[in-house]
Amino acid sequence: MPPTTFQPPQPLPLLGRAPEPAPGAEAPAYFVWTVGCQMNTADSERLSAALDGAGLRQARRPQEADVVVLNSCVVRQNAEDKVVGMLTSLKPWREARPGRTLALMGCMVGPKKDGLRRTYPYVDAFMQPQDFQPLIDLLGERLGIDAEGCVGPFVPGNPSVTTHVPIIHGCDKFCTFCIIPYRRGREVSRPVDELVRECAMLAARGVKEVTLLGQNVDSYGHDLPGAPDLADLLEAVHDGVPELARIRFLTSHPNDMSDRIIGAVARLPRVMENVNLPFQAGNDEVLARMKRGYTNAGYRALVARIRENVPGVAMVTDLIVGFPGETEAQFEDTLAMVRDLRFDKVHAAAYSTRPNTYAQRRYDDDVRADEKRRRLKAIEAAQEVILAEANAALVGSTQEVLADGRKNGRWQGRTRTGKLVSFDVGGAEPQGGLLGQLVSVCITAASPWSLQGAA
Repeated sequence: MPPTTFQPPQPLPLLGRAPEPAPGAEAPAYFVWTVGCQMNTADSERLSAALDGAGLRQARRPQEADVVVLNSCVVRQNAEDKVVGMLTSLKPWREARPGRTLALMGCMVGPKKDGLRRTYPYVDAFMQPQDFQPLIDLLGERLGIDAEGCVGPFVPGNPSVTTHVPIIHGCDKFCTFCIIPYRRGREVSRPVDELVRECAMLAARGVKEVTLLGQNVDSYGHDLPGAPDLADLLEAVHDGVPELARIRFLTSHPNDMSDRIIGAVARLPRVMENVNLPFQAGNDEVLARMKRGYTNAGYRALVARIRENVPGVAMVTDLIVGFPGETEAQFEDTLAMVRDLRFDKVHAAAYSTRPNTYAQRRYDDDVRADEKRRRLKAIEAAQEVILAEANAALVGSTQEVLADGRKNGRWQGRTRTGKLVSFDVGGAEPQGGLLGQLVSVCITAASPWSLQGAA
């Protein structure tokens, strides 16, 4: 791929603003509630940017807002239950005043919305992922906003030190347990030059770390002219936006983790040595029923290749226990994978049936709930031992930490490999504080879940 020609940041389209409030009156307020993955967080940030640009103000809680948006997740049953709980709790709020607006967006909203409309008739707008137009049109009618042409690639107006940038939407894998392809659609990549400009805008607003997001981030670019890949994009952002201190990416699929991507992580100093690589199950028969497309041995070989090429890399993974038909012996293969590969973080979940997926249509959910809980606790216990040992080994070392805030009177941030560090500062802090600064921190204490230190 030829090198990207970097263009200076251009202003992005904004909503037509709401009419100015009468003297002494406040502008309409909005509240966006989010559950689920980092992609949902990114979508909520972009919707908030649109509403800010329209002249609305953010409320501190939903009860104080005129417009409430629930950004939903249905990847797991417990996430969907939270959304249902919020929808139910907001019904009295919505019905108390006709001028209020309640919207539901995200993965709970499929192409067919009639069932949702029947269940929640008091919800004013239903929006599929990344589709803000139904709400924008409605607010145009209710608040007098000129909504024509207002939806564009919004960038958060007041981002934090770290933020997320979606680079590819949707997923083409169709794993048997997963609802994402049915709700977010097929893979669609954003152009390299657009993403470089967005990262530059974020850096100009104080962002120091971006995480490039995709349900399958390693599949980036196959649908674009010239087929640039994730390695090309990493290099374009790295070289085109030197103001960024750190670049991360997630989530990867083992089948698409190429040597070019591994090489980019190894070669580019501001791309963090942190790879999120779900394996989902350690048994080949279970992997086949999941339609993951790789084996236990293949996954282990890939991790070995990454570690060989990227010294000190942090490996993060996702896994599911209690998939239909999973026997005790098959679960032990998953547990052995956790113990052998010693991941830096494990996101483990008990299988829950998702509507209209292949697994829901073809397999019986035959592992008892109490057995799923037992297996989940076994994974968590094994990982806690691994993290306790790994973090204890860091005591006495000096780590580069990006300071991203204060909590309980101490600075906190994350290392290059994503470990959380709380630290004290000896002497006077620089003018303006440490927010957004890379700080050398000596690690003085460790627990399985965090590190303590002094700068």
